[in-house]
Amino acid sequence: MAEEAILGYLEKNEQISDSGNFAAERGFDHNDVVNVIKSLHGFRYIDAQDIKRETWVLTGEGKKYAAEGSPEVQLFLAVPAEGSISKDELQKKLDPAVFKIGCSQAGKNKWVEMGKQVSRKVQNVEDKVKDLLLQVQNGHALSKEEISSLKARKLIVPQTWKGYSVRKGPNYAPKRKKAATDLTRENLQKGDWKELEFKEYNFNAKGQPAEGGHLHPLLKVRKQLKDIFLQMGFEEMPTNNFVESSFWNFDALFQPQQHPARDSHDTFFLEEPSTTRELPEDYVERVKRVHESGGYGSRGYGYEWKREEANKNLLRTHTTAVSSRMLKALAEKPFAPKKYFSIDRVFRNEAVDRTHLAEFHQIEGLVCDRGLTLGDLIGVLHDFFSRLGMSKLRFKPAYNPYTEPSMEIFSYHEGFGKWVEVGNSGMFRPEMLLPMGLPEDVHVIAWGLSLERPTMILYGIDNIRDLFGHKVDLGLIKRNPICRLGIS
Repeated sequence: MAEEAILGYLEKNEQISDSGNFAAERGFDHNDVVNVIKSLHGFRYIDAQDIKRETWVLTGEGKKYAAEGSPEVQLFLAVPAEGSISKDELQKKLDPAVFKIGCSQAGKNKWVEMGKQVSRKVQNVEDKVKDLLLQVQNGHALSKEEISSLKARKLIVPQTWKGYSVRKGPNYAPKRKKAATDLTRENLQKGDWKELEFKEYNFNAKGQPAEGGHLHPLLKVRKQLKDIFLQMGFEEMPTNNFVESSFWNFDALFQPQQHPARDSHDTFFLEEPSTTRELPEDYVERVKRVHESGGYGSRGYGYEWKREEANKNLLRTHTTAVSSRMLKALAEKPFAPKKYFSIDRVFRNEAVDRTHLAEFHQIEGLVCDRGLTLGDLIGVLHDFFSRLGMSKLRFKPAYNPYTEPSMEIFSYHEGFGKWVEVGNSGMFRPEMLLPMGLPEDVHVIAWGLSLERPTMILYGIDNIRDLFGHKVDLGLIKRNPICRLGIS
């Protein structure tokens, strides 16, 4: 309808000087007319020039007063024509905002006598504010003084009106000819393709964005860490079993059965299957002996070791359970030095907050060779962390049940301006290694850290739930940049 009216009008007239007036005269919505003008202009049926006008529109408060009357008039009408009314009674009759503004304006206009009792000074008043608001609402022009008074009371605000003036374009026609976008078999059969006008190709238009897979930030950092381990000659351990027995997760690591970490408040135990089916019996017996009475230079823990505790199945609390299996397998063959690593998921029964989840990823590396010392561990840690871009390291003595000596690893973070704990490390105890059957001069140095913490620092994420879990924003996955560890 609007398109026919515009093209028809231009057939007999030189131009449409104002799209707003054109729409109003013919009962069209101006927005519909604007959309048609833009479309016709795009196909060069018409040439359109912008028109901008500053107009005034009512605020929400202005609309209310235009309908109900100004506060001063509402207050005046609430005062009895004869006699007076107490200020408290008058306040009860009116909205609090209306009462406050009405008292000020009516007193200023000398319409009422204000005191404990309120009475009229005049008998009739004219609501000029309402009249002016209605004029603005109907599009009538006001004087500068009238605009200023309404503007000062925040009853009107300026608004830019946008429209168009329109003339015939180079492709003008009284009726738009629909351009064909496809050449069909029917067009060829009927021969009407000769009469068709085809839509021009827009070679500058962007095509549909190609959707593809996106790597999660954790996967990007994991890939970089894996490459670093491989460059250092490490071999990846198989970590595909999330379910582990308490024996491999705790007992084989010389962690006592009464240790707090083995409590249900810290560990997820399985209900079904609740226990493991088989364990290497001869090795189990050696582990039991070293827990109860010691050996290999150790006094042990001096408690009654229970097989039923070792049989319990759980979600592994660390990937060191895999390390214990790998070292036991290594002990069953003629000894050869090995360097292992793993990066995989572990589970802890912890309260979820901005820095902790019940599941996270552990990075672990270990070196098994003859004659290794704490100095070798520190040297390997400097090599490993320097490849992550952390050249300033400090070490602090710590305690772990299965490593002695043990060290916490700290790195100086330039952005934070302080030392930040980045991992834990140590040398596996003889009570762990010798029952496996490894030679006495074989030592194992190891270290571990989480995958989430360096990822959060690299990508500027301060809540771990924004990185991992059901609350992750998919936009983060699509927009996160590439990861290059060790490059500043």
